[in-house]
Amino acid sequence: MNIKLTGLIAAPHTPFHEDDTINYNLIRKQADWLSSNSVIAAFVCGTTGEWSSLTTTERMAITEHWIAVAPRDLKIIVHVGHNCLSDAQLLAAHANKAGAYAVAAIAPDYFRPATLNALVEFCSRIAAAAPNLPFYYYHMPAMNGVTFAVIDFLKVAAERIPNLAGVKYTFENLMDYRQCVAFDNGRFNILFGRDEIMLSALAMGAEGFVGSTYNFAAATYHKVIGAFQNKDMKAAQAHQTQAIEMINALSRYGGLSAGKAVMKMLGMDCGPVRAPLQSISAEAYEKLQHELRVLNLLPTAK
Repeated sequence: MNIKLTGLIAAPHTPFHEDDTINYNLIRKQADWLSSNSVIAAFVCGTTGEWSSLTTTERMAITEHWIAVAPRDLKIIVHVGHNCLSDAQLLAAHANKAGAYAVAAIAPDYFRPATLNALVEFCSRIAAAAPNLPFYYYHMPAMNGVTFAVIDFLKVAAERIPNLAGVKYTFENLMDYRQCVAFDNGRFNILFGRDEIMLSALAMGAEGFVGSTYNFAAATYHKVIGAFQNKDMKAAQAHQTQAIEMINALSRYGGLSAGKAVMKMLGMDCGPVRAPLQSISAEAYEKLQHELRVLNLLPTAK
């Protein structure tokens, strides 16, 4: 399926109330914020959205809310990966019926596919449940330990998944990434998923990006892209360094939970994270806020 998403795609947080229930009312504010920051799509129920801590019913409800409230210029890509194939198929079929723009699926992480053919077969059966939607394979070895080279996946899957549109590529292997971008005359949409090395991916031909920090720092990444396109490498490097400093700060204070804290600083309180993750303490929240201000990295609400 020949589609090409270009620009920033945010992986939004799932907002929770303090009692661990989902705060559906906040989703409209998240969607409007992304649109106002020139983000082209939302990748919902992904890693940042804590998909593995959500029930299948919750994931379907979240999908419906995002599709219902998203501005017309904000596409909704639904992550439907699951350790249970039938649940993944159910989520894919639901996204298809609900009006999603595309679906994506990560490989299972408990009983992992032992061969490349097993991985392609697993993905093909999910993609077939949403035959009218573009399908993206979600490659993230750090989370699931599935390490097959994606170029090898594409060579096999291209003939077996009719609606294969591309890959959400969240890994540091830029050699493999470049091969995927160039494969079959650039046939597939290879979205890059490591915010901290966006500039490196741009040099490898990346045009579309999926990331968690685009939720609150899209402006910085637009500057990286703009400077690169204008052949101002020093400016591009400076903006990328700024993003790296922000990501380092987030990593020191809990990663995903720190990202939720930044959303709260912007006036979009996405609440706690679900166990086994842990929310940052009030003390850590104040320290993170101070560090971001000192570094002039704290985004401001519009």
